[in-house]
Amino acid sequence: MARTNANTDSNRLAALGKKEVLKRRFGFWSLFGFAVCELITWETVLALFSQAFDNGGPAGLVYGFIIAWSSTLSVYTVISELASMAPIAAGQYYWVYMLAPDRYKVFCSYIVGWLTSLAWIATVAIETIFAGTILQGLIILDHPDSYDPKEWHGTLLAWLVIVVAIFINVVVPGALPKFEIFIIVFHIAGFIAITAVIWACTPTQNTSHFVFTTALNEGGWSSQGLSYCIGFMGNVATFVGADASVHMAEEVSNAAMNIPRAIICSMFINGAVGFTMMLTLLYNLGDVDTVLETATGYPFIQIFYDSVNNVAGATVMGAIVLSLTWACATGIITTASRMTWSFARDRGTPFSKALGYVSKNRRIPTVAVFTVTGLAALLTLIYIGSYVAFNDIVSLTITGFYSSYFLPAAFLLWHRIRGDILPNKQDTPGLVVDADAEQNVGNLANNGDGISHLPGKEVSVGDDVKRSGYNDPSPPSYAGHGIQHGRQVSVAQAPLVWGPFSLPGWFGIINNAYACVYMIFVIFWSVWPPAIPVTYQTMNYSIVVTAGVVLFSIVWYYIRGRKEYHGPVIDDEVAAVVLRRASVVGM
Repeated sequence: MARTNANTDSNRLAALGKKEVLKRRFGFWSLFGFAVCELITWETVLALFSQAFDNGGPAGLVYGFIIAWSSTLSVYTVISELASMAPIAAGQYYWVYMLAPDRYKVFCSYIVGWLTSLAWIATVAIETIFAGTILQGLIILDHPDSYDPKEWHGTLLAWLVIVVAIFINVVVPGALPKFEIFIIVFHIAGFIAITAVIWACTPTQNTSHFVFTTALNEGGWSSQGLSYCIGFMGNVATFVGADASVHMAEEVSNAAMNIPRAIICSMFINGAVGFTMMLTLLYNLGDVDTVLETATGYPFIQIFYDSVNNVAGATVMGAIVLSLTWACATGIITTASRMTWSFARDRGTPFSKALGYVSKNRRIPTVAVFTVTGLAALLTLIYIGSYVAFNDIVSLTITGFYSSYFLPAAFLLWHRIRGDILPNKQDTPGLVVDADAEQNVGNLANNGDGISHLPGKEVSVGDDVKRSGYNDPSPPSYAGHGIQHGRQVSVAQAPLVWGPFSLPGWFGIINNAYACVYMIFVIFWSVWPPAIPVTYQTMNYSIVVTAGVVLFSIVWYYIRGRKEYHGPVIDDEVAAVVLRRASVVGM
């Protein structure tokens, strides 16, 4: 059975134009653990508690969480449908190329590739800073008189988190699946332990009236409605990054089914425990001013201390959150490196040859791991200069991720309304062969391993790469619409076929449409500052950074990118096999 799944995964990946280079280490349970621990929703509720509390108050937190949970589930259902159609590490930029109109395929794919890569690198910076500053907060709690905290201490501790995460990703990558299974058990056990202690030890609880009806507008906005919308981004941020499993597609067995299962199940579980943790905090909040102005920098650490009234107990509870945040940072580095490696493999980044390198022994993209962690480490330097400016990176991830989700989701909606997508079948075609083209494909070199290999470079869907080794004096070339003078091989022209997971009929259309509307809403509000009046210190610079990335990618595209990036590359071995089979069929 395992062998059958491996063959199916290899064939499905080959249908998308890629050969196997990464090791499929993850099954459903290890991927499920990975998906749950990348969201770490109840831990993120603790870390971002004040963001939605200041703008919206308890009521804004409660109802905003419910809306964010259900709406984000809608978004990730669409992402799961796309992942089931094309389970590939490239994710969003591949789907855009697959779904967009021909004239916009390459350009839109290129921009989305840059946005997705940026969002994941920024997420690495955020999660490592969270882990580093939580550790710093626990030091402050334990040594309030002798320790003088500095922002650069938080950055150095974040770098410590990065170093340990690199060790796990590069030196012992085979331990990752078992590590993720252990972490999900720890994730649930830690949640149960912390909530039980808070409920049992907190001397007094707030009333339900306080929790469900109290609204706050600490941002000074002109209406409570505006304040709710600004604070809503704190709830949105607790669910960002569920597509982490997508970028692990080439390391997952039965990826077309296991990725959607892992994403959807993790959303249900994380939403349930996150909502429970939020209610626990609100009912056991204690003195609001003391909690929000805590010297530790994190209200939840103060809540832990106020509940147990014991430094050692609060430290142990905080250490659980720290450990899970650290584990999440490790997994995010894994995902970010796969995304960057995949984009480099398709020649979408500078120094793509180096970034696309895969270690033969460990079968992981080692250069990409060091690159994303190096860039993330540079981003954490922002924290030294301005804590507020670094908080804008949270908004940046929301803007980047949701922008990268929106385009493929919108194109999918367009195709499903038109009825362009065929029902699921066993072998989803990604590469197609034009049977009407000429049947002379020339001589294919065979290396004796059962796979026919083409000499020369990789084959790009949108590039003209000449092949040698043909008897024909006018050798065929791969081009945007296939092979000229021979059979056509093209991802762009392949029929769209549903994967094994999809929502049927009008139910799917309605969910897809709602997801698109919700994403526009989130993108719009994610760039607003947290309070007025707005100064250079309180300005939300995420729109500047996001616009800068888009502008840079556009400029780089016209300077050099369009010469190198022509859409997802078809590996030469895959194209050779397809052509050989087509030749046999045509004889």
